[in-house]
Amino acid sequence: MLENITFKISDFDYDLPQELIAQTPIEPRDASRLLVVHRDSGKFEHRHFRDIGAYLRPGDLLIANQSRVLPARLLGYRVGTGGSVEVLLLAERPDLGFDYWETLVRPGRRLREGSHIVFGDEIGNDGEMQQGAFLQAEVLERTEAGGRIVRFTVENRSSLTLERGRGRDKSRPYERQDMVDQGRGTRAGVNPAPTDEARSAVHNVTVRGVIEQLGRMPLPPYIHETLRDPERYQTVYARIMGSAAAPTAGLHFTPHLLEQLRQQGVRVGFVTLHIGLDTFRPIECEDVREHKMHSEKIDLDAPTAELINETGRAGGRVVAVGTTAVRVLESVGSFHDGRIEPYHGATRLFITPGYRFRVVDAMITNFHLPRSTLLLLVSAFASKSLIEEAYQEAIRERYRFYSFGDAMLML
Repeated sequence: MLENITFKISDFDYDLPQELIAQTPIEPRDASRLLVVHRDSGKFEHRHFRDIGAYLRPGDLLIANQSRVLPARLLGYRVGTGGSVEVLLLAERPDLGFDYWETLVRPGRRLREGSHIVFGDEIGNDGEMQQGAFLQAEVLERTEAGGRIVRFTVENRSSLTLERGRGRDKSRPYERQDMVDQGRGTRAGVNPAPTDEARSAVHNVTVRGVIEQLGRMPLPPYIHETLRDPERYQTVYARIMGSAAAPTAGLHFTPHLLEQLRQQGVRVGFVTLHIGLDTFRPIECEDVREHKMHSEKIDLDAPTAELINETGRAGGRVVAVGTTAVRVLESVGSFHDGRIEPYHGATRLFITPGYRFRVVDAMITNFHLPRSTLLLLVSAFASKSLIEEAYQEAIRERYRFYSFGDAMLML
C-alpha cells in the first residue's frame, strides 16, 4: 500500500538529544554501528559496520563518491585595516574566470566589492609560501545567497610588502614598508624588483596548491571538538579534491574491509560529486517543491558506466555508498531511463518522496539532520514512515548521529 506523500518540510522534523551528535570519529572506522533496514518487511537489525559483508552478495556493486574534501577554511587579514577575515570556499567558478571561487566571508558586512585579503602569516608559520609567495584575494561581487565571488592570486612578497604591525600602530597592522632598506639601497616607499629566481618560484606555485597548504578542514557547524587527524574527515579512497564536506557514508570503510568485500565477489566502482555546504542547510520553505537545489559537479566515467550496466544485466544489485553517490547515479540514469552512460557535468537533482529510483537498489547512509534534503532523499527510498521508525529506533538504541556518527544499510 502506497503511503500518502507530503511535501511539508515540517513533516520531516524530529527531536534528537544533543549527546547523540557524534563529535569525534570512532576508531577503527568500521567499528561504527550499523542499523540494517529491510524495506520489504520493515524489520531492523543491529550490527557493526564491519559486518556489512553479511548483507552483500557476489555480483553486487558498491558505488562510492571519491571526492576529497578541500581544506576550505582560509584565515587572513584585510589589506588596509588588518582586520581578521575568514573565507569559506564553496565552489570553484571556472565559468567566471581562472581561480574564481564562490565563498562565504566573515565579517560579511565589511568585505565589500574591491576589498583585498591576504592569507597566512607573513613570518612563515603557515603562510609564507615557497620563495616568498603569498595568497591574496579580491572580493569581486556579492551573490544572491549572500556570499562573495572572489579571485585568488599568488603574489611575490616583494611586489606588495605587508607587515603585521609588530612594534607599530596596532590599528594599522598592514602598511607599506616605507623604511629604507640599507642593505639593498632601495628608496623609501619603493620595493625592490623581484629577482628572476623569485619570479620563477612564484610562477610555479598554484592557487590550489597554496589553498591546500593554508586551508583548514571545514567541519560541520554541529561538531565542536577539534579534529586531531584531518584524514579522518576523508574517506580512505578519497582522490579528487573539490568538496566542502565529506561524503560521510564512506568514512566507515577501511582498506581491509574493502579488500574483504572484493574477495567475497563484491565489486567497487567510483563516481565523483563535489559536495557544497548546502548539504548542512535546512530547507527554509514549508513546501519542499519551492526549494532550489544548488548545482554540483558530477562525473561518471566509461569504465564505471560499463560496470553498472553489467551488474544490472547479471542480476546484481547497485549499492550506493551515500546520498551523493545516489544523486550521481540517479541523475545520469534519468537521462536514459535507467541506462548508464559516461557523464561529466552538473546536477540539481532533488529527490523527494514519490521519486521513482531507476538505478539504486540498496543504500548505505548515515543519520541525517532534520528538515534536510538528505532526510527527504532517504525517505523517498525507504518510505517516510519506515525512516521515522528507523530514526526512533536508533535514538532508543543510542546510535551516534550525523557526520561522525553510525550508519544505516537500507536493503
